[in-house]
Amino acid sequence: MKLKVIIHEAEEGGYWAEVPSIPGCATQGDTFDELLENLYEAVEGCLAVDLKDTKLSKKDRIMEIAV
Repeated sequence: MKLKVIIHEAEEGGYWAEVPSIPGCATQGDTFDELLENLYEAVEGCLAVDLKDTKLSKKDRIMEIAV
């Protein structure tokens, strides 16, 4: 999966980024490298789903896929 990210230079220094295709997914970093590291973590967190409240039947399966 490829995601477009908008990277902004922060007025107070450093950077911040937003992922328009994932509403509310944004992060910041003091350096560009720190921003990239935080960005991967933010996207993973925004896409993570807690399955504990999901009702599954005996025929259902849970899979994890990489896209």
